[in-house]
Amino acid sequence: MDLKKNPFTLNTFVSIWNKHFNKEQELFQFKFIEGLTFFKKQKPSLYINSGQDLTKGVSYTTNETAATNFKNSAILIYDVPDYFDLKNTQIPNNIKRYSIKQYPGYLAELNRFQNFDEYFLQQFSRKSRAKLNRYQKRLELCFDITYKMYIGEISKSEYDLIFALFKEILEKRFAEKQTTNNNLQKKEWDFYQDVTYPLLLEKKAALFVVYQGKIPIGITLNYLSDAILFHGITSFDIDYSKFHLGKVMLKNLFKWSFENDIKTFDFSKGHFDYKTEWMTKKYDFEYHIFVNQSSLKSKIIGQTIKSFLKLKQYLREKEVNKKLHQLTYKIRGNKSLKSNNRSYSFSEIKQKYTDKELSKVDLQLKENLHLKLIINEFLFLNSEKFSDFKISKIKNTETEYLFKGLNNQKIVRIEL
Repeated sequence: MDLKKNPFTLNTFVSIWNKHFNKEQELFQFKFIEGLTFFKKQKPSLYINSGQDLTKGVSYTTNETAATNFKNSAILIYDVPDYFDLKNTQIPNNIKRYSIKQYPGYLAELNRFQNFDEYFLQQFSRKSRAKLNRYQKRLELCFDITYKMYIGEISKSEYDLIFALFKEILEKRFAEKQTTNNNLQKKEWDFYQDVTYPLLLEKKAALFVVYQGKIPIGITLNYLSDAILFHGITSFDIDYSKFHLGKVMLKNLFKWSFENDIKTFDFSKGHFDYKTEWMTKKYDFEYHIFVNQSSLKSKIIGQTIKSFLKLKQYLREKEVNKKLHQLTYKIRGNKSLKSNNRSYSFSEIKQKYTDKELSKVDLQLKENLHLKLIINEFLFLNSEKFSDFKISKIKNTETEYLFKGLNNQKIVRIEL
C-alpha cells in the first residue's frame, strides 16, 4: 500500500490523535522505519506507533539504515494487515522483528467483479438476494428514504448534527445488546468527532447516511485511501430492525464503492456474522515488535510484549473479551438508556370506535418513543406508508392502541 495514501499515517490523523491521547508531546521517528511516527511509553521503555489501536491498518517500509536512536528500548506497531504486502525485507543487522497475529480481518475484493450486480449475483444465493431486495423495497415503500455520501464538502453545523445523532443511535443499539462499545467512551468519541471532519474535507474520510425524511436513521463512518474503503464505525436506528436496515445500508454502500472505483472494501478487524456474508477474503491483523539484538533489556521487553500479546489472542479466541464487555455494561453501562424490548401483539378490530373512545398520541413525546418500533413493524407487515399512518390511544385501557394505515387497521396491546 502506498504510504502517502494511508489515511491513518497522514499528518491530520496523527496530529489530532497526538492532541487527544499524547498531550501533544514529542513524536519520534526511526530512520530504518519509514512512514510511521512513535510516542514513548516509559514503563517499559517502549515506542508505540501514533494512532495505536485506533487505526484500521497502518503501513510502513523498512531499510538497512542503522538504528542509532533505538538502544535499550523496543518498538511496537499495532494493526498491520497482512494483505498490505509491505516491502519490509530489509532491516538493520542488529534488529530482529516479530510478527504476532491478533485480530481477524475481512475484506471484499471488488476488483474481481465488473460491477455491483455481478458481485451481488456471485456472492449471495438467489434466496438471499430476493430477501435483501425485498427489505429495501419495503423500506422505501413505507418511508421517504434517501442515501447520501458526504465526502469533500459539508458544513460544520450539518456535520455536528449528524455526529450527535450518530452517537445517539449507537448508544441505543448497544443498550439493546446490553454490552459496551469502546467507540462510545468519551475520550475515543471526542477523538473521532474531532478527526473525521478535516479528513472528510481532505476526502480521506466519508460519512454514508440513510435518511428517513430529514432524519438520519443509519450512519457509517468510512476512511479512504486511493482504492480502499475502510469500513469504520457503523450503526442504525434499531427501531428499523424489521427492515434489516444494516444490510440495506451495506448494499447501497457497496453500490457506491463500485461506482467510485473502490478496489477493496475492508471491513477491518473483529468478527461479525455480516462480514462473513459480504467478504471474499479473510486476513490477519498483526502486531510487529522490533528489538535491538545487542541490548539485553530490549530483548527482554520484546519477549515480554510478545508473550502478553499471545495471551491476549488466546483469551480473545475463548471469547473472554466478549464476556468482559457484557460484564462492564452491567457495572457501568448507561442506565438511562433502556431497552425497547416489550411484548406486544396485533389483533383484528372487533368493534368500531367513536372519536370519544379514542385520544390522540403525540409521537414526538418521550413517553411515546417506545411505540416507534411497533409502528415500524405494522408498516412492514402491512406494506403501509408512514405518511398514511394514524395512531390513537383507546381510552379506558392502559396499553391498547388503534393503528390505522390506508388499507389496514389493527389493535395493538402492549405488555407493561
